Amino acid sequence: MSLRPMEIRIGIDIGGTFTDLVAIAADGRVLTRKTASTPHDYGEGIAVGLSELLAEAGGDVAEILHGTTIGSNTILEGKGARCALITTAGFRDVLEIRDLRMPRLYDLHWTKPVALVERRMRLTVNEKMRPDGSVAIPLDPASLQAAIDFLRAEQVQSLAICLLHSYANPAHEDAIAQAVAAALPSIAISKSSEILPEIKEYPRTSTTVVNAYVQPVVRSYLTALSARLASLGISVPLKLMQSNGGLASASFAAAQPAHIVESGPAAGVVGGAALAARLGEDRVITFDMGGTTAKAGLVENGEVLRSEALEVGGGVMTGSRLLVGAGYMLKLPAIDLAEVGAGGGSICRLDAAGAPKVGPESAGADPGPACYGRGGILPTITDCNLVLGYLDPAGLAGGALPLDAAAAREAVAQYLAKPMGCSVEEAAFGMLRLAAATMMRAIRAVSVERGRDPRQFTLLAFGGNGPLFAAAIAAELGIRLVLIPPMPGLFSAFGLLVGDTEHHVSRSLRLRIGATPAPNEIARVQDLLNALTATGTERLREDGFNGDCSAFILSGAARYVGQSTEIPVKLPTTDAATLLSELPELFAAEHERTYGFRAPADEPVELMGLSLIARGIPDSPRLPAAIPPAAARVPASRLAWFPGQGWIETKVLDRASLTSTTLPGPLIIQEYDATCLVPPNATASLDPFGNICLRLD
Repeated sequence: MSLRPMEIRIGIDIGGTFTDLVAIAADGRVLTRKTASTPHDYGEGIAVGLSELLAEAGGDVAEILHGTTIGSNTILEGKGARCALITTAGFRDVLEIRDLRMPRLYDLHWTKPVALVERRMRLTVNEKMRPDGSVAIPLDPASLQAAIDFLRAEQVQSLAICLLHSYANPAHEDAIAQAVAAALPSIAISKSSEILPEIKEYPRTSTTVVNAYVQPVVRSYLTALSARLASLGISVPLKLMQSNGGLASASFAAAQPAHIVESGPAAGVVGGAALAARLGEDRVITFDMGGTTAKAGLVENGEVLRSEALEVGGGVMTGSRLLVGAGYMLKLPAIDLAEVGAGGGSICRLDAAGAPKVGPESAGADPGPACYGRGGILPTITDCNLVLGYLDPAGLAGGALPLDAAAAREAVAQYLAKPMGCSVEEAAFGMLRLAAATMMRAIRAVSVERGRDPRQFTLLAFGGNGPLFAAAIAAELGIRLVLIPPMPGLFSAFGLLVGDTEHHVSRSLRLRIGATPAPNEIARVQDLLNALTATGTERLREDGFNGDCSAFILSGAARYVGQSTEIPVKLPTTDAATLLSELPELFAAEHERTYGFRAPADEPVELMGLSLIARGIPDSPRLPAAIPPAAARVPASRLAWFPGQGWIETKVLDRASLTSTTLPGPLIIQEYDATCLVPPNATASLDPFGNICLRLD
């Protein structure tokens, strides 16, 4: 969409501590607001920020784009709907058995998470489909009626339907959904044949159940948010960021909320991809450090790195992501993010053996770090930064949140320095080093564990705390260039404004590819391609994009015959005959890139499914040509502590004062939403777009 004069687009990102709002006006102005998050009712914080932003911006709102953690929070807090599952007789315990993956291999005391649907709420009906879609056992009306009677008696709010092989033929799922809707119209219904029409029973069941579990909560949240927007005179479309990095309408998010469970962290990576493309940076690692967690993502050749599945509800992932099973499986495309429990609010402590630890526990927004003066007494990462002089004692967010330096120093002294027998400065700096080491694990997870050398990448650091740690982390990893984008503390909200509308659709298709595909095999694949394209086209049309403003990206899931897992392969054509002839070589090349080898040319390849990304193409560029740096009132200098040098009178600048001249560290660049630390071994300059460029020796 192109903006008419006096129109603005607004991105809203909710974090654990702050709610961030960024607006882009038709004349190119970029306006920002940062308000305290209101966990009891997130809409309240949004309304406060919007009122302030609209008062400054003037004009009309053209679009509201939103990233939210309402889905993941619902699962983490166990506050989802009263949910039931209807499945094929004999498959009641698929949800309990799972896939036998364990996050801690040698922990005999580990127990798998409690199923989102307890066993007595998992109902069965007599029916059965074959893998080819033919009916083995017709749907039994008596067993269906018994299930409906149970749903009525238990006052179930949401229902997941997942029948055996329904990806091949959804007729029985459709019949059950129609019968339940007719008898109990208030129940929200999720069908696996719509949510995830793919083979593998546990991923399909788990994904459908997660959708059902969060659906009433997400729908209620979006309804309430739309009402708040209407009360402010805003009636324009509301779009949500999906876990895969694409935007979708609020109506789609309400119907299939499983797609927005990891909505919050995705926007920053999307913004990083848009910025990397503008700057001509082919390889970028995004590093987003907020108040509770730090997250890393990867961008290559303008595209974000995605995974085919994710887990939610397993807590902060601090170890190797190869050890999964702690949470609930979501077999949906998602931006490949690694997350660790290290943020500004992460609590610094000594364990029972006296060893220093950082996080994953967080002081949050209330009471917050000791320096907030809200009752918190334990030292946090923010307290350590304040003690060392890296943060302005006058306060965060332009002074809106005053900081108590004396309280921070007392907390570090009492709980860290005295027990360890060192100075307050050494204790604080040691905790920052430990936090940096923790965050490097996330960066290695998306780079080294994916066969990429981080030394060949540029580090794009944002979030309220990312610019404080970026240079130190880059130095340890051998990264030479660090970019701090404009509005780093609100960059995830900015990423919403440069994202594209996307819908990811997939279908299972098991086909062994021979040297010469048979005509019926070609026809079968072509029918599936046409169905995927039709679904993607329809979803884009619902979001306001016609055929001229659409793009389609096709991929297939393939494996060598006998392998138990498949890998995604990009496919350059939607012509079935050409696709089947080219797939073996395309798969072999991708297999070699992923695992370092390929099988002999005569090794048979098996196609397991097709996926399509339907992308809406905006009619004008979403990323501004440049973002002029905003001026801020900052002190000329302050004392800051550096290892080996002690306390140094360190120059303090705002971004607007950092001209094209390259300045050596130590230096502190202070902004409304974040502070950038330039250590003695680095230099800082400003590029034409408005990014701070840190170059390390």
